[in-house]
Amino acid sequence: MPALAQVDLRDRVILITGANSGIGKEAAVTLSTWGATVVMGARSELRGGPARAEVQRRSGSGRVELVPLDLGSFDSIHAAADEVLARHDRLDVLINNAGAVLSRRAVTREGFEATLGVNHIGHQLLTDLLLERLTSTAATVGQPSRVVTVASLAHRTGKLRLDDLLFEHRAYNGSVAYAQSKLANVLFALELARRNDPTLLTSNCLHPGAVRTGFGAAEDTNGLERAAMVVGRPFMITPRWGSRPIVYLASAPAMQGVTGAYVVGGWPGRSATHKPSHAARDPRLAAQLWDRTEALIAEGEARRSGTPPSD
Repeated sequence: MPALAQVDLRDRVILITGANSGIGKEAAVTLSTWGATVVMGARSELRGGPARAEVQRRSGSGRVELVPLDLGSFDSIHAAADEVLARHDRLDVLINNAGAVLSRRAVTREGFEATLGVNHIGHQLLTDLLLERLTSTAATVGQPSRVVTVASLAHRTGKLRLDDLLFEHRAYNGSVAYAQSKLANVLFALELARRNDPTLLTSNCLHPGAVRTGFGAAEDTNGLERAAMVVGRPFMITPRWGSRPIVYLASAPAMQGVTGAYVVGGWPGRSATHKPSHAARDPRLAAQLWDRTEALIAEGEARRSGTPPSD
């Protein structure tokens, strides 16, 4: 990845999920400093309000917004998308950053296993709801809009069980569930790239590097996992450095029109475009996951509305 250079983003509107902490918040600081209108998605006003104030203070920008967005609730996803569409007649970049890692099986509002539900299914629904605004913005301004998805190196150990994505018929393991969700992120990003005209929409994904944040270090991971994070902490990069691949994919002129890339972050100067895992490069698997996810979304929408899903 070339050196990160400031870009004039004064006309751009950018939505970042999970923007109240970690690399999402750091990306919000940089992108708002560079002039973008940044809409910070956070699970609640309580979580997002102080983060928004911090981003405003650090960036000096008056164009930092907050929208409540819980990716474990279709009601919340729809409400957030509706709010963004009502506020803005353009959307230049969607950054799918929010993530969860859970040591015990939990479910979303619609009954989906929560790791996949938040990390993948919720983001695919959000992207579906905003896709028309993204592509219409591109047609109006004459350059493609961008979808940036934060994946993880963990996708390389992920195995996609299309017959049991939600751990309904196998023992739950938090690390296995997380790796599967991150593989799903990469497959989603590359399939989105295949399904869209790159003059209207580009879709790329990234591994931010081993970042020193609170992600996965609280009660939602087991003792062994928390201990490994503590031991490895001195060798990790800061959230600011971890946000750089996000900012690069969201803003760099060199990435205009580039789609289907996987960028790996790391220590300063070591970020680069890499090949994802063999499974992540399987277009048949990506198409199957896409269709299965859309079917799950239809099931979730039916539960939300109280009507049976159509065949």
